[in-house]
Amino acid sequence: MAFDGTWKVDRSDNYEKFMEVMGVNVMKRKLGAHDNLKITIQQDGNKFTIKESSTFRSIEIVFTLGVEFEYSLADGTDLTGSWNMEGNKLVGKFNRKDNNKELKAFREIVGDELVQTYVYEGVEAKRIFKRG
Repeated sequence: MAFDGTWKVDRSDNYEKFMEVMGVNVMKRKLGAHDNLKITIQQDGNKFTIKESSTFRSIEIVFTLGVEFEYSLADGTDLTGSWNMEGNKLVGKFNRKDNNKELKAFREIVGDELVQTYVYEGVEAKRIFKRG
């Protein structure tokens, strides 16, 4: 499908501010801004397999659209939530386990790039990926 492939982070917009609002300490924010994140996405109907590889960790996440699952961010923040498809955009709604606040995530193909948008506590950040 459109999301299938390997994507390497190219640039970020407001990502350090987003991490700050998420409660990530200054050292991890500096490292996180340069994590060389690479994601590989495989879609099989409503089932997605996503492999994330960065300076900090390599993990595989398997989820089905509309089915709640648990996930941990690279900084150790635990989330529960689900992804859904809205038009040609993946929309994720997650709640932090520590404070129950909502984190929204969006993935969409814009031109030849994968744009990942995060929204938490009114702060929006984007990470833009190119096929790699």
